[in-house]
Amino acid sequence: MFRKVSLLAAAAALCFFPLFLLGGLGRFDFWWWMSAAVAAVAGLGFALDKSYAKILADDWKAGRPEKILLGTLTAVLLYAAFAGLNYLSRLIFASAGADIGRVYAFKEGASPARVGLLIMFLIGPGEEIIWRGFIQRHWQKRWGFPAGWLLAAALYAAVHAGSGNAMLVLAAAAAGLFWGFLYHRFGSVLLNAVSHTLWDLLIFVIFPLTS
Repeated sequence: MFRKVSLLAAAAALCFFPLFLLGGLGRFDFWWWMSAAVAAVAGLGFALDKSYAKILADDWKAGRPEKILLGTLTAVLLYAAFAGLNYLSRLIFASAGADIGRVYAFKEGASPARVGLLIMFLIGPGEEIIWRGFIQRHWQKRWGFPAGWLLAAALYAAVHAGSGNAMLVLAAAAAGLFWGFLYHRFGSVLLNAVSHTLWDLLIFVIFPLTS
């Protein structure tokens, strides 16, 4: 199984790094390509780990209201932390405003409704299935905690390096560590998916940190 998960991690890197480098391709913008990449890598994960569909189904059945509530609370907490860091970084680093603006440039030409729907139904849940449900889960089985957690978070941050945007890479590292620890603590992709999806919606659609 370790070789299969290594293949999945390589596929994730090959799909996501160029996406952040290019921002889109041809007639399709970043959000369409991100959705396609998430669907492709998650589909590969299910093909390689045929037991995972049952794990997800069991996760959905057990303690669903509590997981949704905790996922919501952690999303709000993480958003508040990022809002504070956004303010401080703009005061401390001269390039922070430009780097943050480049993150939001991914939204150019995309309607908020489309971005929100893709985040809600594919990107947010799909990323958690890939990074925590497949990669971190198996890497922690092999190397334990904290090694598996740190390696998964490092790879999650590294694929964002294709953007050449220091603020985006730092944000991905912080969020990856946060969601990775959340997964280690509770072992629920449902909880993580709620947290990740709601945070994405807050950051990109509802209350973007543009100033």
